Amino acid sequence: MRIVSKGWPLAAVVGMVLLGACEQNGSAESEVFGPSRPECIAPSAPGGGFDLTCKLAQKAFRDLGLLNSPMRVTYQPGGIGAVAMNSVIAQRASDANIIVAFSGGSLLNLAQGKFGRYSEHDVRWVAASGIDYGMLAVRDDSSFHELGDLIESLKANPAGVVFGAGGTVGSQDWMKSALIARVANIDYRGMRYVPFEGGGEAQVALLGGHIQVYSGDISEVVGLLESGRVRILAVMSDARLPGRFAEVPTAKEQGFDLSWPILRGYYTGPDVSEQDYAWWVETFETMMRDERFDRVREEFGMFPYAIAGADLHALIAERMAHYRLLAQEFDLNPQAPGVAAR
Repeated sequence: MRIVSKGWPLAAVVGMVLLGACEQNGSAESEVFGPSRPECIAPSAPGGGFDLTCKLAQKAFRDLGLLNSPMRVTYQPGGIGAVAMNSVIAQRASDANIIVAFSGGSLLNLAQGKFGRYSEHDVRWVAASGIDYGMLAVRDDSSFHELGDLIESLKANPAGVVFGAGGTVGSQDWMKSALIARVANIDYRGMRYVPFEGGGEAQVALLGGHIQVYSGDISEVVGLLESGRVRILAVMSDARLPGRFAEVPTAKEQGFDLSWPILRGYYTGPDVSEQDYAWWVETFETMMRDERFDRVREEFGMFPYAIAGADLHALIAERMAHYRLLAQEFDLNPQAPGVAAR
């Protein structure tokens, strides 16, 4: 074939083609790989721990400039994560744009088979970027001033105190109150517990006087604590927490050997490509190494914890074994799948 330059010298034509190719290659090399429409799914109504977990990622990614596009937070309440996990696996299994918040509560429900036919093997665990702790809170005008007051009231009449939190019987928030009852030699099956769809709804119920004790997570009540609207009877950590929580007593120092740490992290769909999964893992690792992230995490009331990728998968396996044993101890009839459902 004869190429006619129509007035352009052949050398100039070749030079323009080569220049264009170099510019195209340079553009491809400088392009930042990552999700085009990043989204964090909070598997609850707004408010509460899942919402905080997503908003932590949203703010940290923005402040550290790790995403090309802003991350949006969406909500899929139901079953302490069951609805969200089923939706992601069935409809968005390969969608690299999304991460989903999870907590120890999600794992506890998974251990009881409450996520249907799916198990911990059916998603890809990305990172855990913080840890939280269980606590028991009452209104500031409550007659309960310390954990012992609550225990004495329960011993006199286990059904006389109304607990409430974001989850049904068997959830981690229910488990906190049940464990308190067990270590105090109270029959937890006689306690009254009102479930809500997320910690935000339970907090509204506490302030409205519909429940007397909120068994939630300490990060969820930062604003209420600082405004003086609630009193924390006990935090379920091994030692007192630093900073704004330094005056909050632990259950252990009040004579009750109880600890409930809460892992907070993210997973993505089972069919997300290796390249996309590696990007999320590596970007979270970069974020969690940055000192600026420490300040953001503290702002959200969470405490240092950083694990990702294969190490997180191994940790999830350990925690699931623990939660399955706990479910058996409380006669919660775990029926979790033993192998991957997919």
